[in-house]
Amino acid sequence: MISIAFFNNKGGVGKTSLVYHCAWMFAELGQRVLAVDLDPQSNLSIMALDEERLEALWPDGGHPETMSGAVGPLFEGTGDIQPAHIELLTPSLGLLVGDLALSRIEDDLSTEWPRCLEGNPRAFRVTTAFWRVVQRAAEDHGADLVLIDVGPNLGAINRAALVASSHVVVPVAPDLFSLQGLRNLGPVLRRWRETWSRALPSAVRALGPMPQGEMKPVGYVLMQHAERLGRPTKAYAKWQGKLSAGYYQSVLDQVTGDVVADPNQIQMIKHYRSLMPMAMERRKPMFQLTSADGAIGAHQANVQQCRVDFERLCREIAKRVGYGI
Repeated sequence: MISIAFFNNKGGVGKTSLVYHCAWMFAELGQRVLAVDLDPQSNLSIMALDEERLEALWPDGGHPETMSGAVGPLFEGTGDIQPAHIELLTPSLGLLVGDLALSRIEDDLSTEWPRCLEGNPRAFRVTTAFWRVVQRAAEDHGADLVLIDVGPNLGAINRAALVASSHVVVPVAPDLFSLQGLRNLGPVLRRWRETWSRALPSAVRALGPMPQGEMKPVGYVLMQHAERLGRPTKAYAKWQGKLSAGYYQSVLDQVTGDVVADPNQIQMIKHYRSLMPMAMERRKPMFQLTSADGAIGAHQANVQQCRVDFERLCREIAKRVGYGI
């Protein structure tokens, strides 16, 4: 099973929208997909489900059908993880629903992380809780691909989510904040990966299989790029070069000169501002909008271009992670 985290500690780059649309596109391409919402803000779940369904999943009291409910017994000291509820968006696309209550386990995840180096059994159970829930849900769903949405920070919840990931895609925007995000993100990813590789040999065999925490960099997706007369603006071109160098240096720990065609840039995706409100209202991806949804005239041309963009993106991601479509 291939699990891909979409991660940047800079918010506002369209990360959740990217996860949502890639999940739908992979499903359209014939794959069984499990989307996992590990951002306590639960934006992926909000994008996918209507308010009535969310009210049912987030009642007063416990939330047994969310990710918080699945890991709750372990963190409350009453047991271990529970099977996660899989919310079916289509027969082949499932969602593990997010929950604001996940923020409550941040301190426990932070405390147990260094104890993995000591071989502490509970530390390993806590740190791998997300991975174990996702693994079981992926098996139950028969998933080919798992796409994980995480929050824009370098906290303990995201570290546990990244430990559960075999690959990492980094969404970025052409601006200074995304460049700073890369500079922060790269060294932290390497540190998490190195720490986990040192801790793994200390894991007690009786605990069973463990995630390898590979976090292999797949590349970056440049979001919300601006165009004028069909060409990127001068400001965009400026940041494109800086982001390329930043990704090489910070994420890959490599030094490179000027890059004309950056192999680490998976693709550029337009913002499609006019389509997103319609897609949110209809609870469907932008590339599925029809005239009945209000996508007429120029909107329909954008819908078709959006489909082309996301199909190309998903095929390229699949190629880079060694998964044939």
